[in-house]
Amino acid sequence: MATPPSRAGTKGVPREQRARQLLEAATAEFGTRGYAAASLPAIAARVGVTKTLLHQYFGTKEDLYVACLVPVGDRLLEAVRTAMGAEGTTPRTPLRVLHGIFTALEGQREAWFVLYDTTLPPGGEAARRAAEYWSAIDRLAAAGTAELLRGAGSADPLDADALLYVWRDLVATLVRWWVRHPEQTPQAMTRRCARLFAAAALLTPEDL
Repeated sequence: MATPPSRAGTKGVPREQRARQLLEAATAEFGTRGYAAASLPAIAARVGVTKTLLHQYFGTKEDLYVACLVPVGDRLLEAVRTAMGAEGTTPRTPLRVLHGIFTALEGQREAWFVLYDTTLPPGGEAARRAAEYWSAIDRLAAAGTAELLRGAGSADPLDADALLYVWRDLVATLVRWWVRHPEQTPQAMTRRCARLFAAAALLTPEDL
């Protein structure tokens, strides 16, 4: 009798490989269901192991979440830093940042929701670590949006603050749309964003 797929490979798997499997499964579970609704037995079942083994590898549910969160946060933060570059913000910078985010998430798009999870228990280690990543990414976005506005002739700090809010929501909305359209590659999404930005640029302050 063939071994059921969900149980395949439960023995004789090197520890590092098993840890990677568990982290991938946990990232998928947390990313699709959120911390509050995610289930450790469901994560274990994705890999075909027991909940006990999952605890032996990663400890508590929050410990496991942090183990998923850190590589996601590091990857996205580095993608944004790299995309912004050292030469300063230009009109092309938002597209570079989006392309960096899409590329960093490709193959595990639900990882975005691991970082930006509204169901994390307040005051815990997971919420603290997530907030650190949010703040670091926000600081980069704030500097970029302010510089972009200065280049466009606006020095109003409220303009910069408003654009930062718009940018946060825009990125989150585009990622959610992308998750629902798995056929869209990072390159295709970047081109789509370029078209959307070009269409939005047709409206100038003089038109208002």
